[in-house]
Order: sequence, then C-alpha cells, then structure tokens
Amino acid sequence: MTDATPKNIESGIVNKEWRETWARDAHEDPMSMPLDQLNPAHAGYFEANTVLPFFARLRREAPVHRCADSEFGPYWSITKYEDIKYVDTHHDIFSSDIDNGGIRLGLPMPNRGDQASISYLPMFIMQDPPVHTRQRKDLAPKFAPTALASWAELIRARAVTILDNLPVGETFNWVRDVSVELTGQMLATLFDVPQEDRLKLIHWSDTVERIGNPDYFETPEDGFRELWKCFEYFQGIWQARAETSKPGDDLISFLAHGESTRNMAPNEFLGNVLLLIVGGNDTTRNSISGGVLALNKFPEEFARVKADHSLIEPMVSEIIRWQSPVAHMCRTAMQDTEIRGQKISKWDKVCIWYVSGNRDEEVFPDGDRFMIGRENARQQMGFGFGIHRCIGYRLAELQLKILWEEMLARFSDIEVVGEPKYLNSSFIRGITKLPVRVRVR
Repeated sequence: MTDATPKNIESGIVNKEWRETWARDAHEDPMSMPLDQLNPAHAGYFEANTVLPFFARLRREAPVHRCADSEFGPYWSITKYEDIKYVDTHHDIFSSDIDNGGIRLGLPMPNRGDQASISYLPMFIMQDPPVHTRQRKDLAPKFAPTALASWAELIRARAVTILDNLPVGETFNWVRDVSVELTGQMLATLFDVPQEDRLKLIHWSDTVERIGNPDYFETPEDGFRELWKCFEYFQGIWQARAETSKPGDDLISFLAHGESTRNMAPNEFLGNVLLLIVGGNDTTRNSISGGVLALNKFPEEFARVKADHSLIEPMVSEIIRWQSPVAHMCRTAMQDTEIRGQKISKWDKVCIWYVSGNRDEEVFPDGDRFMIGRENARQQMGFGFGIHRCIGYRLAELQLKILWEEMLARFSDIEVVGEPKYLNSSFIRGITKLPVRVRVR
C-alpha cells in the first residue's frame, strides 16, 4: 500500500435544492400523491419516520416502480420480498460493482480520470465476482461460528458494565449510552485498536451517512476529507501488522495478510475499512435501539419476554425484521431484463428495499406489528441474500441476544419517555436519539 491524499473530489451527492424540500415534503400523504411522483428514497421521509406507508402503497399498486425524477436521478424501486430476493441473488444480471454505480443511491460516480481519488472507494461489497469472492473469503474466518463462541464472555462483561452504570430513574439517551457504547467497544476489539479510540470509529461510520448532508458538511469534499483521517489513522497500524511474520487475529491483520487484500491501493484499503466499520456499527447499533422502541410500542410483547426469557433468542430476528437497519441496497442492471412485466433497461439503477420486503404482507402478515415468536422471523432480509449477505450477521445477533439477557435480568422496565429522532438517510434506517428511563428489579 502506498501513500495518497484526497484530490479531485466530485461533489453534488445531494444538491441543496433537493435538501431544502425535505422538511416540507416529509409529511405528505402517500395516498394523495400521483403514483408516478412517488420517491421513497426521499431522506426526509426516513427522518420523519413517515416512509412506511409509501412502501405499503407501492407493494399494493406498483411493486416494481420507476421514479423518473429524484435527488439521485431516475431509479427503480423493488418492494416485494420475492422480487428483492431475486435481484439480490442474481448478481450476473444486477451488478454491485462500484464501476457500475455501487450499492446505494447517492454515491458519487467514480472519477475515471483519477481512480486514486478518494471519490473512488472500492470495497468488497461493491465488487462482483471474482474480486468480491476472493476478498470476502480472506475475512470470513473472523466471523465463523467458532470465532464467535470466544467472544460471548467478553460481550457479556461489557454489557454488564454498560448497563450497571446507567442512571437508574433518570432520563438518558439510550442510543448514545448503550447502543453506541456496545458497538463501539466491539469495533475497537475487531480492529484491535485502543478502546479510547472507539468513538473515532463511530464518528467515521456516522460521517459516511453525513457526507451529503449540509447540516454536517458544507460540501461533500469536506466529508471526504474527514473520512481520509480514517486512512491516516489506520495506515501505520496496517504497515506494522503487515510486517509481522505471524498475522494477528484482527481485521487489519486479516486484510494486511490476505492473499487478495494485502496489496490494496490506499483508496481500496480505506473503502474496505469503512465497510467493516459501518457494517459492524449500523446494523447492531440501530437494532439495539429499535428493539427498545418496538417493545415500548407493543407492551404486550414486552410483558411476554419479561415473563419468559427463552423468548429472547427468537425475538432477536423479529427486532432486525421490524427495524430493518439497512433500508436499501442498489444494483445496476447489466442487461435488459424484466420483473413483473416491467422492462428494466441495461444500466438502469435498481433499488431493493429491505425495509419494505420485511413488511411484505404475503410473507410477514401484519408486518407492521412486532410479534415475538413469528414463525418465519428468521427469514427476515435485514442482512441481505446471496453472495452479499452480511458477513458479520452472527456477531450482530449474538450481541443483541446477550444484551437483552442482561437487560431483562436487572431492569423491571425500560421506558421510552420522549419522541425518538431518526437519521436523515434512506440507506441506514437509524435512530439517533431515544430518551428512556430504566427501573431496576
């Protein structure tokens, strides 16, 4: 790996004209809008938590829907479970490759004249086979079931410390004090960096979602420069671990010694590190918060799991289904094709909405309801399907299971006492603030 600095960055991920309409449009009635004007990727709907009725309408009336005009350009929405699964498992037709547009709406297209630019961040989730297959294989052993077993005791000890230090009877932000803490500590362990640096990892994960938001960065260039600090932080760590004869048991060592990852360019190294940080943070963090919110919205289910802790394990899948922390993934059609009679042209952007598939009435009856013991909850698509299924999904499930075991062992109630605040993003369905009070047994 050689040194590099960000340059020639492309801007305009979301232009300000679109951004200024978000707050105004966020509470529109989805039934009153002409169908051809529906734009479910409108981030304001996610921030206001008003997006689910849009997907319900699309599933009923236009499960394969083309939005001709959006802040991201034209794109297709795939909103039914089986259609999403079809797209996700046919990578030969629907590409994830960054050269073809990548995996999410709003990614800046690479500057083909300068692929060392930070505007071009390859990562294995944005690669098609065989590159994707080789790079994923180098990291897979870190997340194997045998590896997870050794972490259970550590996760439990950290969960106990976090929960025992909460201000009982006082209002606090569950997201910051519990969800961020547990995931941040796990990230520091996975990368084998000092625990005092864990919030840097969380910051870079958050920055990925904030690049196109002028509330945080005046221009996308400013956001990319902030991300480059992540490269600068890990560059020396990478070099030191690459020089060891015996690889360590951490993700940087796996990358530094992996057959297909040891010679990555700086931008590809940064891309894969950011992928692992975001993947390790957002799914678990937002499922932790979403679970508390769900059980407060459905108190009869909360009463059930309080009375029977054996329900915790099946509850974990239902939490991930109900929250759907990764709202969408995108693919690019590599040939003319057809879904449900709709003709999709080569190079069209195709958005598969996991948040909608997880509420598809044909698969999950009464899908807006949180229901512990739902027979097919493990079929939830929060982790994707096929070759791009989340590499760390078992670790996410383990953290949720252990945390809920410890929560129910010590708290008689975990009460949401204020309105949650949601992330301004149509990619990560995130909760940024959740005011709660806990009471001990």
